[in-house]
Amino acid sequence: MLIFLIGMMGSGKTTLGKELAEKLGYTFLDLDAVIEEKENRTIAELFAAEGQEWFRELERSALQRIISNYKQAIVATGGGTPCFFNNIALMNASGETVFLDVPVKDIVQRLSQSDLSNRPLLLGKTQSELISFLGKTLADRRQFYVQAKYILARPPYTSKALLKLLPL
Repeated sequence: MLIFLIGMMGSGKTTLGKELAEKLGYTFLDLDAVIEEKENRTIAELFAAEGQEWFRELERSALQRIISNYKQAIVATGGGTPCFFNNIALMNASGETVFLDVPVKDIVQRLSQSDLSNRPLLLGKTQSELISFLGKTLADRRQFYVQAKYILARPPYTSKALLKLLPL
């Protein structure tokens, strides 16, 4: 089974995905890391050099390769992945999708403690700009995120809580 974790950057998709993959004995894939490895450039470099539209096409192609090549994997998607092309429908048709519905205040707190240089959409933003941007982005993306088959909307955001949702 493929399990796709979707949600905003900083919602914990990678952390939760690694933990869940270990518990299930599945392969863990971070979609951004898959792209970076294939392109031999960071996401920030790809955005800067090629632009968001080109990146989203690359992202779609990487998602399709994962679906074709893996039968059992936990996939941490990029925050925008479900919002372009028909990626959310593709993921729903190919496996289980879980939206990590983490409040913006929690995301801001998590991101404020991390290096933002690998997050091209956040570069150069002040704390108040970060809060405003993430709030607006989440509001815009929610229409795609809520199409997930499952929503983990309350703490704790743990693999144990996620396992209770999934039909395993």
